[in-house]
Amino acid sequence: MSIEKEVKERSQGQCELCTASEELNLFIVSPKTGALADEVAHICNTCKDQLDGTSDVDPNHWRCLNDSMWSEVPAVKVIAYRMLHSLKSEGWPSDLIDMMYLEEDVLSWANEGVEDDSDEKIVHRDCNGVVLNQGDSVVVIKDLNVKGSSLVAKRGTAVRNISLVHDNAEQIEGKVEGQKIVLLTQYVKK
Repeated sequence: MSIEKEVKERSQGQCELCTASEELNLFIVSPKTGALADEVAHICNTCKDQLDGTSDVDPNHWRCLNDSMWSEVPAVKVIAYRMLHSLKSEGWPSDLIDMMYLEEDVLSWANEGVEDDSDEKIVHRDCNGVVLNQGDSVVVIKDLNVKGSSLVAKRGTAVRNISLVHDNAEQIEGKVEGQKIVLLTQYVKK
């Protein structure tokens, strides 16, 4: 049996995401090639156009994922997972994501298409704009008074094996004269 015939038979003439029954297409879920029926979903034009970016995403249309996320078809699970992640800002998809269960191989396939929230990723940069990493060594470029202490971090002081403050791109931690302090990235260079 051909893949196309197998997928159409499996879907019973309905979109495997929203159950629409008109204008159905085969949709290969990237990065798979569509060599297996489990890599292909049978979806309507509305779903397809929103998935491939031809039309704007309508969050209310995707409430259908509440049902289709439970599909036994890996391609459908992957689309549901990815779409729920892209709609997380709506609020309601977060609960569905928490309920979803994907086998390890399907989860890794689904994560290949989930965009990294680059606006949430914190990048630490020194005074020259060079990216700082955990464990780097930096040099203080200005005399800094350490709050709550009589310690002064002198200009030219080397701070080795720094730690990045995970929720603030402007702060790092390091030891100066044996005391762990927080330093502002604008006053250090790599």
